[in-house]
Amino acid sequence: MQIKILGTGCPKCKFLEERVAKVAAENDIQIDLQKVTDINDIMSYGVMMTPGLVVDGEVKISGKIPSEKEILGWIQ
Repeated sequence: MQIKILGTGCPKCKFLEERVAKVAAENDIQIDLQKVTDINDIMSYGVMMTPGLVVDGEVKISGKIPSEKEILGWIQ
């Protein structure tokens, strides 16, 4: 499963990356976690507010940090 964190490196983006990694590890889910920091690449997903979360090519959320429960639902 490929997961991308869209963001330029702000604290919220880093927190989302940590939260996704934590949820995956706690639930023994293998993920390929990548950071996308280039603004043009971020905009190519239609995301105008960061952080953004993309799971297997589909934008799940942008502009806010999802709960651990929401993340788990998207990566199971």
